[in-house]
Amino acid sequence: MSIATAPTGGPGTGRKNMAKAAAKKKTKSRSRASAEEMAARQREISVSEFFAKNRHLLGFDNPRKALLTTIKEAVDNALDACEEGGVLPEIEVKLLQLEETRFKVTVRDNGPGIVRKQIDNIFGKLLYGSKFHRMKMSRGQQGIGISAAGMYGLMTTGKPVKIISKTKRKPAHEVTLKIDTSKNRPEVVTDRESPDADKYFPEGHGTMVTIEMEGRYQKGKQSVDEYLEQTAIANPHAWFVYINPANETIEFPRGMDELPEEAKEIKPHPKGIELGTLIQMIERTESTKLGGFLQNDFCRVGQQKASELCKTAAKTAPNSNLKGPQTYVSKMGHSEAEALYKAIQDTRITAPPTDCLVPIGSRAMLAGLLKEVKAEFFSAATRPPAVYRGNPFQIEVAIAYGGQLSSDESARVLRFANRVPLLYQQSACSSFKAVMETSWKNYGLAQPRNALPTGPLVVLIHMASVWVPFTSESKEAIADYDEIRKEMRLALQECGRKLGIYLRRRSRMKKEAERRSIFERYIGEIATACEAVTGSDAKKIYDALQKQAAKKTAEADNKLDEDGQVVRKTSRLDDDEQVIIVEDAIPAIDDDEATDDLFGDARSRLRRDPGKKSSRKKTAKKASKKKTRKTSRKTR
Repeated sequence: MSIATAPTGGPGTGRKNMAKAAAKKKTKSRSRASAEEMAARQREISVSEFFAKNRHLLGFDNPRKALLTTIKEAVDNALDACEEGGVLPEIEVKLLQLEETRFKVTVRDNGPGIVRKQIDNIFGKLLYGSKFHRMKMSRGQQGIGISAAGMYGLMTTGKPVKIISKTKRKPAHEVTLKIDTSKNRPEVVTDRESPDADKYFPEGHGTMVTIEMEGRYQKGKQSVDEYLEQTAIANPHAWFVYINPANETIEFPRGMDELPEEAKEIKPHPKGIELGTLIQMIERTESTKLGGFLQNDFCRVGQQKASELCKTAAKTAPNSNLKGPQTYVSKMGHSEAEALYKAIQDTRITAPPTDCLVPIGSRAMLAGLLKEVKAEFFSAATRPPAVYRGNPFQIEVAIAYGGQLSSDESARVLRFANRVPLLYQQSACSSFKAVMETSWKNYGLAQPRNALPTGPLVVLIHMASVWVPFTSESKEAIADYDEIRKEMRLALQECGRKLGIYLRRRSRMKKEAERRSIFERYIGEIATACEAVTGSDAKKIYDALQKQAAKKTAEADNKLDEDGQVVRKTSRLDDDEQVIIVEDAIPAIDDDEATDDLFGDARSRLRRDPGKKSSRKKTAKKASKKKTRKTSRKTR
């Protein structure tokens, strides 16, 4: 009989052997690529190809948001074109639903039009535009928006973009094109003059863009309707006509007939550049000497300041080629550029000019809110220009309170950047955080911890800048810089103080009206009683008491003029041009509710006629006669 022997090493050894065998099989089946094969697979990635695969970075996350982003980019371009051309904007937005998830978006404006040779690149090439390199306030910045919208339409429907443009003294030109994402260049499908299209432009110039795309239309928050409503608030000089998928025409008329002032282009500020940017500017400058480079390529640097910077840099690097303002730019290397950069950081330089900014203005913001928000109190505040990273910016805030606004919900925050509404990523935006950080309890509003105030309140915050620091390419939220949030908070506090003054005054007026109603309830009774006791004329007593009650409760008689200001001045708000009070929207004080809680329903006794004799008067006379008799008896 044979006896089986157990394998040496136990069960653990068997598992190790199996693992080694499996590892050998995997090693044998894996192929190895050579350096040459890997190099052959390398190729350049087109920027349009990158954004086609990462379209969520541009705001095309889902069909509903894509529809909004397309209209937003087209309207922004139309407003910029009209303002640069010196034309009061008249913009028509038409949203035609072809199928359940397919729409045709058409945006037409009355701007100066686009010359034929520029149409291809503007609508068929990403990162092409006139605003990226300018230090000047504008809605568009990157040269991506409208061409990305056309690319999204091409990807989802396969249909090209249709552009009709008309300039003065030339017939309209119609172009249909699509973007070649692999090469980031336009491909023209049709190109022809179209005199029949002149009918779309009654003023003789303008542009019309049509994009067919997949989308989803839904009203409410973060919708096309809300975007156009907020755009009308921030741009009261523009006229919008909106035709929604239900074929309903909604008009947003102008609130004012004046164009905003034209923003001026400025040069970069020395404090706003980094070392690498400074080196590139030195390499590309047309100036031959360092002093001329500083004066010609930067703002706020004159001859004296340029000389100071050069001398400071020379002291920082004594062994370098820096010899003052006459140093040749061609002889500057990395060490010289670094010394100059340190000198710039250590030297005090005047803040950049602010004529490159065009804020909405307090009056325009109030006009926009009055047009769209049904409230009773409006206030606005504009902060002085400030600077972040060398870029000038300005913060404006307006609030609306009361009226027909809901008092049971949290305050509504309207965020704007360069007059463009920001509808997404609210919690990530510096504007929203500034509203939450403000202590609204100090101004008479309820506010839970770490939340928005509760009550009938709308808060509008606008940031104007030559370069708005958005959190992403989709331009949906403002980055959280300390300098920006501080200015927002100060502007909110200024408006909050005015709101607090108004609420306290309104509360006093309400209390005075309640006091007067109580006085008037018993003035008639007091007058008749006094007549019974003293024999004086009840009518004269009634008139005197009425006059005294009016004097003691005079604040209840405040009258407001057409601007909502108190005619007889009793408050700091009366001389404030940044405050509007709508008298018709203020809720009336209900006399019945104010007095019934204290004295019950006694409406019939409110103003009793002093000439009418009552049983109380007879009783008072009898009491006076008895009192006279007792007095005469004591005398005897």
